[in-house]
Amino acid sequence: MQPRDLERRNVAILLFDDVEVLDFAGPFEVFSVTAELNAYKPFLVYTCAEQERTITTRNGLSIVPAHTLANAPKPDIVIVPGGIGSKTAMMSDAVITWLQTAASTAELVISVCTGARILAKAGLLDGLEATTHHEALADIRELAPTARWVEGDWQDTRFVDNGQIITAGGISAGIDASLHVIARLLGRDKARATAEYMEYDTILLQ
Repeated sequence: MQPRDLERRNVAILLFDDVEVLDFAGPFEVFSVTAELNAYKPFLVYTCAEQERTITTRNGLSIVPAHTLANAPKPDIVIVPGGIGSKTAMMSDAVITWLQTAASTAELVISVCTGARILAKAGLLDGLEATTHHEALADIRELAPTARWVEGDWQDTRFVDNGQIITAGGISAGIDASLHVIARLLGRDKARATAEYMEYDTILLQ
């Protein structure tokens, strides 16, 4: 399949209290840099949260989401980060309903780290191969018992691509998964250009 070169996609990044910073900031940087390097044509990247208020991330960083779940643009790509706050976020009916609705039409849904917990709660991992942070695997497995969870060395499995649903391992693995998506959608040259601009070394693009 040929990449859909420079066709703009909406990239929605879910935020919630106690979200892990690099879980969302890594993918935000990858998609934003790719957009910047290509005249801002490939992606419109934005954050969204359940309520219109400041989000306090893990370790105290304050973030103001661009949109609420109710008024955010319809996403083509959904990114669900993790962190200790994912345990609370997955219990929100508003979050789960939004994710299920978005996933019904989105081209891609990507979890990072324990964001897999929210995908599992929404029923999006049933019967799929998946991964998450290695220390959270036992806990999250109970939420999606029919998923085939990839175990082993976290350095070997940075992400699992099922087609529409992609799950990334812990924290920094979201960068690798995002670069993989850039390569898949726009081609390896654009993914490599993004990685070089970020000075991020990944064997995935060698």
